[in-house]
Amino acid sequence: MSELNWKIGFEIELISPKGLSRKDLAQLIANQHDGLVRRIFYPQSEPSQVPGTPLFHNLTLGFEVIDQQGCLIARCVDDLTLQDDLDKTQAPQPGWYRIVSDDTRLLQLITCNADAAAPLDEVLQPIANLFATDLEAGVGGMVRIADHIGNPIAIAAPLPGERERPCELITPPIDTNHLERLEILLTSARSLGFTIPAEGATHLHFDATPLCSTRVFANLVNLLWTHGENLKVLVGTNPKCRRLGTWDEDLLILINEPDFCELSWSDAREYLVKLQLTKYCDFNLKNIIHQIPEKHTFEARIFPTWIHPQPAIEAAALMEAVLNYAIAAPKIEPIAPLAWQLESVQKFLQKLPMKEYFRQVWLSRAASVDSDLLEQGVGV
Repeated sequence: MSELNWKIGFEIELISPKGLSRKDLAQLIANQHDGLVRRIFYPQSEPSQVPGTPLFHNLTLGFEVIDQQGCLIARCVDDLTLQDDLDKTQAPQPGWYRIVSDDTRLLQLITCNADAAAPLDEVLQPIANLFATDLEAGVGGMVRIADHIGNPIAIAAPLPGERERPCELITPPIDTNHLERLEILLTSARSLGFTIPAEGATHLHFDATPLCSTRVFANLVNLLWTHGENLKVLVGTNPKCRRLGTWDEDLLILINEPDFCELSWSDAREYLVKLQLTKYCDFNLKNIIHQIPEKHTFEARIFPTWIHPQPAIEAAALMEAVLNYAIAAPKIEPIAPLAWQLESVQKFLQKLPMKEYFRQVWLSRAASVDSDLLEQGVGV
């Protein structure tokens, strides 16, 4: 009943109890697998209040759990969208810091040359050596590095209060026994008292290899353009989730050009790259189009967080069925987004190629959602 047939990576956002951190979860997982914990840099971005600089890019501290053969078991990393559960008046924890820059290329340089296990006052020294410059100590324990004419390169600063508590639990791609492998990790989180954050979400990364066809890609876009909002209602997308939204209509126009499906996938990608799609939307296509190494995936970002694995498996089965429908259908025509109507949602679920157990789960969920909407007077 819990069987999935796709290689899927799970990203589940959690929050630690006060006094613990994502490092504690990584260490417990490592202990249970006779594995090792490595401190790593993990890239993040956040809106900036500085004119002309829309985003600040960060390297935050994460923890990678590997087994004795060096294979990844899980990562426990920060997610800057998780804010509401934190007491920002708390003092920074010793040894926790982040590195900030306005240029992702510089952060990539730092990732390749600095040691995430180094203390704050030493971590940028290899970068200072590369630029033949010196580290500059700043207020509040910050360390700054600039080039010879004063252009900023990066700043290392103590982590703000309680920022060690957010934990995005990331699995490697799982191709078999999804439920069992997820349960092992989430059992560890529950045992430490980790809970669901106010803005929490679950992101599912599906291996994109079967989707690399112009016909399949166009089918998928048309399907999700039409049914995406109803899927969000069906799965109960967290209204506090940040960085969601629909695609630009330019995508819909391009994939429905008469000759688009005649293109090779390689040629189609050249056109799709020019759209400069963002990953911060309901369904992230960027990793398919750009073929990002080690993350060649279709990412569904609409799901809430769960502390138990079964709902995550049911969500994955729903999206797996949508992907399989896009693969099997000869051509799916574009239709304007549908408003919620129980009958149309049920009809859509009946079309999807999924195991009957999962179908009944989602048909039952649709009926429950419809009942709630009727009570609220929505769509009546």
